[in-house]
Amino acid sequence: YLETCINDGLEQLVILGAGFDSRPYRFEELNCKVKVFEIDHPATQKVKKDKIKKIFGSLPDHVVYIPIDFNKEKLEGKLFEKGYDRKLKTLFIWEGVTMYLTAEAVDETLAFVAKNSGEGSSIIFDYIFKSFLDEPSQWEGVGRIDTVRKAYELIDEPITDERFIFGIPDGAITEFLSQRGFHRIEEVTGEYLKNTYFQSANSNRNVLCVCGFVVATVDHKSPLR
Repeated sequence: YLETCINDGLEQLVILGAGFDSRPYRFEELNCKVKVFEIDHPATQKVKKDKIKKIFGSLPDHVVYIPIDFNKEKLEGKLFEKGYDRKLKTLFIWEGVTMYLTAEAVDETLAFVAKNSGEGSSIIFDYIFKSFLDEPSQWEGVGRIDTVRKAYELIDEPITDERFIFGIPDGAITEFLSQRGFHRIEEVTGEYLKNTYFQSANSNRNVLCVCGFVVATVDHKSPLR
């Protein structure tokens, strides 16, 4: 999807909760055409920047690093002071973040995207189903989440006290995003991925089906803008 956006004239890329995402360094087109903003928790970002400097010798010129705690700080002020241009066509990538945020923080982030991005801008993100938060024991593959959480112990400055606290009701993503200034909403669920790619010899493999992956375009005709 990122390649498609670049070919369609992408001008800015904002990675919300960038973690160790390597796309800004792997996609050569980003270095030439697109300004990249990596936004993440200060502790995680420090570890990543140290790794990047160790690998490349210095931080790349086309990437702007912005430390932020989404639950405590406003995205708007941080981005604008670092050179973000609200008139440009922008892609927001928001992976592995929403489930850790308050509902208010999620709404504030989506409101910023809807109100402060150019024509053709879009957002792609994942989210947890609310039914999983309500009754996690009913879902297959839940034990794997604990394994992922333990991986944080390998980070020099681990982020502690992170819990899944936000979810969107099953089947409600289109309504949820439409009410927040988005359209052209497309979703892929874990169940869809399992049914599509894990058949025959792979049919017994566990696929985590507690989340959805969605892409949506900013609706510039929405009264919310």
